[in-house]
Amino acid sequence: MKKFLICGLGSIGQRHVRLLRKQFGNEVDLHAFRVRGLNQVVHDNMQAEDNVCPVEFYGLTAHTNLEAALGVRPEAVWVTNPISLHLEVAQHAAEAGCHLFIEKPVAHSLEGIATLEATLQAQSKLACVGYQLRFHPALIQIRQWLADRAIGQLIRADVHFGEWLPGMHPYEDYRISHAARKDQGGGAIFCLSHEIDYACWLFGRPRCVTALGGTFGGLEMDVENTADLFLECEDQGNWFPVTVHVDFLQRPPQRYCTIVGDQGRIEWNNVENTLHLHQPEQHSPEIIRFDSLERNDLFIAQQKNFLDSIIGKTTLISPLSDSTHTLQVCLAARESIAARQPVILEP
Repeated sequence: MKKFLICGLGSIGQRHVRLLRKQFGNEVDLHAFRVRGLNQVVHDNMQAEDNVCPVEFYGLTAHTNLEAALGVRPEAVWVTNPISLHLEVAQHAAEAGCHLFIEKPVAHSLEGIATLEATLQAQSKLACVGYQLRFHPALIQIRQWLADRAIGQLIRADVHFGEWLPGMHPYEDYRISHAARKDQGGGAIFCLSHEIDYACWLFGRPRCVTALGGTFGGLEMDVENTADLFLECEDQGNWFPVTVHVDFLQRPPQRYCTIVGDQGRIEWNNVENTLHLHQPEQHSPEIIRFDSLERNDLFIAQQKNFLDSIIGKTTLISPLSDSTHTLQVCLAARESIAARQPVILEP
């Protein structure tokens, strides 16, 4: 029987538990490392049941000590606690010989990542980071179109995501959530870094980051709730701009990507579930719809990729190395906002 450990039973930790139960049923021994021990079950629709113990609800074995939890020798560990605590737990789990699934972003600092990578290599273990948008069929199709040069030389790209923070987890006071707290690695840049990650996945690691951002709109938080990043990316020797906007303020939410080339344009609207390919010779754009796609489909696809990679059936789509590059861009954006000047990324 497979044995897995979930470190943190907030909403995302519980989602992973549900999906593991969906895949393996009772043929998996699930353990949980808990610190706060809240009696609250959060469902897929972000509605919560209070005074319900998630350990009992999901049939888990609970531990309040990480050493004891790792002592049951899980095959893999899901690191789903606040961002600022990711690396501490991940490092202990790697030293214990476990594969790692780390929720995004991998950390709030680069300190300790090289040590984690060295430990994983010495233990011959894998680490995946939870950027599940890499499994969205629209982004997979866009990546293929770009590889096929469907819109020619890239001229610019615009990546955008905005959503109102108090409505994202309606069951809790947003002011005490990790997203609103600097000490827990919160802020729009880290917590909404899916957009930064897929921009790097599509266009490569930028050579320079310029950003503006801050705390606007009356939300009570001590870290940025909006940011605009200007990334310098390369396409066949030519440098072009990629703008990434993230915020915790928009109602209703917006999530889209527009890519312009000298031979066409790609438009993805995640809210409307549409993907358009515009090319000069077309009378009407090619349109693909994703109305049947559910949010959990992305998590399930990434979970399968992670577990299949462990047994050597495939390779990781969102490995630690890529996620470290994403974190470098996030940190450069924070640095640029503070210094009010561009930040050059080392090759």
